[in-house]
Amino acid sequence: MRNTFWIAELTAQERSTLIATFGGWMLDGMDVMVYSFVIPTLIMEWHLSQGQAGLLATVTLLISAVGGWLAGIAADRYGRTRVLQITIFWFALFTFLSGFANSYWQLLITRGLQGLGFGGEWAVGSVLMGEVIRSKHRGEAVGTVQGGWAIGWGLAAISYTVLFSLLPAAMAWRVMFWIGMLPALLVVYIRRHVPEPDIWKHAHEQARQSGTESQFFDIFNPEILRITALTSLISVGLQGGYHAITTWLLTYLKTVRGLSILNTGTYLYVVVFGSFCGYLVSAYSADRLGRKWTLFLFAVNSLLAIWVYTSLPINNHFMLALGFPLGFFASGSFSPIGAYFTELFPGRFRASGQGFSYNMGRGLGALFPALVGIISAHIDLGRAIAIFATGAYLVVIFAIALLPETKGKPLQS
Repeated sequence: MRNTFWIAELTAQERSTLIATFGGWMLDGMDVMVYSFVIPTLIMEWHLSQGQAGLLATVTLLISAVGGWLAGIAADRYGRTRVLQITIFWFALFTFLSGFANSYWQLLITRGLQGLGFGGEWAVGSVLMGEVIRSKHRGEAVGTVQGGWAIGWGLAAISYTVLFSLLPAAMAWRVMFWIGMLPALLVVYIRRHVPEPDIWKHAHEQARQSGTESQFFDIFNPEILRITALTSLISVGLQGGYHAITTWLLTYLKTVRGLSILNTGTYLYVVVFGSFCGYLVSAYSADRLGRKWTLFLFAVNSLLAIWVYTSLPINNHFMLALGFPLGFFASGSFSPIGAYFTELFPGRFRASGQGFSYNMGRGLGALFPALVGIISAHIDLGRAIAIFATGAYLVVIFAIALLPETKGKPLQS
């Protein structure tokens, strides 16, 4: 009988890699989601339109696509752990500097530069996990790392509730960004405890000796182009749907539902708790039902949950309870992605392919928060969120249907 406590079966290297990547993604989530909490304050302080506020979210995601592509290329050439350290320090530094912005354009620049590290961290960390963890635990491990995002989001929610209760809003939003420097401390742990994966070292040495080192444009070769295109579509749908709801969730609760700071915090905690549970259940499901079925089930239920939450005339008590399935399915959809993409791409350009596909999703999905903000000037904010989220998850379902199942298959060299 298989040991239920799969973490106990991990080797020392697998465990240290799990800790490092979980911590990186947790703090990455905290730094990125901070912005969703300060949107209402910035709109009031700087007299921004909802379209401008949406653009601040969009620029981070757009530039994160570039960061993911560049980090993927660098990780294939120079190593996973080396590039991971750079990306973590980079996004922590520019989150911190965002707290000193005194104008819309200054914040636009620092948020954009933060995106370079934000996009790179996932691209490299996901490949690192996929290559270090054995196939029988890969789905659970990579999915569990995704759960770190919910913890980071929860830390941002707690910080929001505490800081905005104790400090003037004009100072609280700055402190929210300043605590984003904390992830830089994780670099020290990675340097000491996380070596390069053996599979990368072997492939890198073979490529060096044969003179066939991976070129980025290899991912568009005819034999792999279909995988690149379909994984990119999955990522576009997941990222677009997720950011359409999460970027505007706090604003929706405050402006449409009329909730106070303390009440919005309570509603968000339910969504965040649902997110964490969704990550873990989806990770477990990916190693049981398979990558495809898990993605399909979570995408369909994400679509339904968002429509009910934003479009139906439900009371606040029902909305509080509905926050759990909303977070559960929208966040849990991401858990199979790391293992699935790692298994679909060959090793020679695994980081480049995975980095491109995931961050192509970030780049195009980044348009959704801005479009929701623009369209909400003409229709109800909840309806705008629902329209874009529906289109996004339909794209996911379409792409999943055309890809193979990879559960239990060895990594391609």
